[in-house]
Amino acid sequence: MLAGVESLKGVRPATARLLARAASGPRVIDLLFHLPESLVDRRYRPTLRAAETGRICTLHVTVTRITPPPPGGARGRRPWRVLVSDGTGEAELVFFSPHQARRLEAGQEICVSGMLERFGDRLNMAHPDHLVPAARAGEIPLLDPVWPLTAGLFPGQVRAAIRAAFDIFPALPEWQDASVLASRKWPGFEQALRTLHRPCDFPELLEGDALVGASERARARLACDDLLAQQVSMAQARRLNRLRPGRAIVPDGSLRGVALSRFGHEPTTAQVRALAEIDADLAAPRQMTRLLQGDVGAGKTLVALLAMLGAVEAGHQAALMAPTEILARQHLATFTRLSPVPVAFLSGSVKGKARREALAMIADGTARLVIGTHALFQERVVFADLALAVIDEQHRFGVEQRAMLGEKGPQTDVLVMTATPIPRSLLLTQWGDMLVSRLDVKPAGRKPVRTSLHALSAMGDLLVGMERALARGARIFWVCPLVSESETCDIAAAEARHAALAAHFGAESVGLAHGQQDIAVREQAIADFAAGKTRILVATTVIEVGVDIPDATVMIIEHAERFGLAQLHQLRGRVGRGQAESYCLLLHDSALGQTARRRLALLRETDDGFLIADEDFRLRGGGDLTGRRQSGMPDLRLASPLHVDMLLRLAAQDARRIVDTPQRDASPALRARRPAVRLLLDLFSRAQAVRAIRAG
Repeated sequence: MLAGVESLKGVRPATARLLARAASGPRVIDLLFHLPESLVDRRYRPTLRAAETGRICTLHVTVTRITPPPPGGARGRRPWRVLVSDGTGEAELVFFSPHQARRLEAGQEICVSGMLERFGDRLNMAHPDHLVPAARAGEIPLLDPVWPLTAGLFPGQVRAAIRAAFDIFPALPEWQDASVLASRKWPGFEQALRTLHRPCDFPELLEGDALVGASERARARLACDDLLAQQVSMAQARRLNRLRPGRAIVPDGSLRGVALSRFGHEPTTAQVRALAEIDADLAAPRQMTRLLQGDVGAGKTLVALLAMLGAVEAGHQAALMAPTEILARQHLATFTRLSPVPVAFLSGSVKGKARREALAMIADGTARLVIGTHALFQERVVFADLALAVIDEQHRFGVEQRAMLGEKGPQTDVLVMTATPIPRSLLLTQWGDMLVSRLDVKPAGRKPVRTSLHALSAMGDLLVGMERALARGARIFWVCPLVSESETCDIAAAEARHAALAAHFGAESVGLAHGQQDIAVREQAIADFAAGKTRILVATTVIEVGVDIPDATVMIIEHAERFGLAQLHQLRGRVGRGQAESYCLLLHDSALGQTARRRLALLRETDDGFLIADEDFRLRGGGDLTGRRQSGMPDLRLASPLHVDMLLRLAAQDARRIVDTPQRDASPALRARRPAVRLLLDLFSRAQAVRAIRAG
């Protein structure tokens, strides 16, 4: 089952590659996990006189006439027509591809299956799904699975490979609890797969509606296998994380006191509470993985600085990683202003002597506080004693990147920060693997951003409103989803929108910032906007984080329905950073669907990051907790969202029993299941769980 599909009888290398692509994996078991998305019922086998049109029919007929397309230029667009009869009536088979039609002969008896329609006074079947000589009619399945395909792959190839896989299917031990199987009337693992891929192997399922219930039970059993594999890997990771020793970090408050005096304001009650929670984790003899969540302006940066200074007070190093140069330098400016110890900086733009000096200071421990971008997790960056890794705007980094920074030091504690938790972290929160500190109190004086929805068809009114806002001294962000026009997408591009707004308001008033510009050009455009040299900045999502311009009070997001909720929440956070009233306008297509309208309405109704993340999770799923995927339903091969709702608790409880029950206390049945569960983990490719969860 763990061998490649190329090992199956009759599967050629080229076909194996196509099967692996369709099944999202190269192994035989991946092919068997590639379940049919539907079944075509071919049990209706009428005579032509009695046949009902508009449904799948399987017919036993005789070829009476074959008519090729007429010669000439239209030949490639005209079909072959094959007249057939069964003695009770006639029908016409239509083939736009000549491959099957050319193999037929007048007088030949054949069996065909496909959709039967009526055109005028004649029955018609275009491109039959199956066509075989009458002597081989048994090859047409009564119930025909429909598998998702990929370009170049045909149903017959999948069918043959599936048959070859079942020919070598080994006897496997049972990993599910016997009492659960009995109470839910679930089949064994192999029978569940066979029921879905080859229902005709079970004649009893062909009677009435027996197949419906059997298929539901088979899918539920396989979904529970999927969930059990995920939950066991999670439980193993939790257990090992609890056993991983940390280092006790106990700050003395000396550096923090200086930073707070320079800050000049009292921390909010939420900031004080969050720092106390972090300090308790740092002092514990196990490694910390904590999420610090707070909307833009709630004070995450101050909490991060104080936590990092605590590590420095205890004699260690602390590092903060930001996703962009702009945000990293913004943190550098804040830390330099508040911190009583020097701050080292490392990013891709730091070159030559400055880079060598920064690397040396990090390696010998001279640099106690370090700020940087992705450059921090590169192999050449060696820390003397990294005790705390802080990752800002965590949804901008992949799991692998976050893990690499956390592994730069022995027993490194990890603090991740975001204004909107990515759904994957929301799942970790719900399941207890990542502790959460919430900054739910904003500093005094911050006003909520007024959010509204507008159809793009009202562009004229919008431009008039912009003119009034500019006359009052406002500065306006205008965000587009794309940089340039796309041949396949009519979404307005940043460059096109910039040109249109420059023509309306004057080129000197409108700047442009996007990810395809040189960093210097992009940063200059943002700097000009911050200084008031330009009053409108057209941009892509490069301004999603790290742009702090208190005088910007209007955010316009074009085609807001094309953005994720987390992105929209972050973009809205670019305004409302000063004392003036601020606005966010979500522009959408006039033909907005109900789901999209509901998503945008949520942004209008709340600025609570956790509520927004809840909806993001409901719509996109939670990512893969033990792997690298960041969004979509957890990387479950066989469990649908409905299965997750119904079976997750069952699988989670069973997983905890399997992992946490000492061997001496385990029942004989549980002991017997454990080797089978290890096989289950191999089948579902559940590995690297501890490292992924440590990364947050």
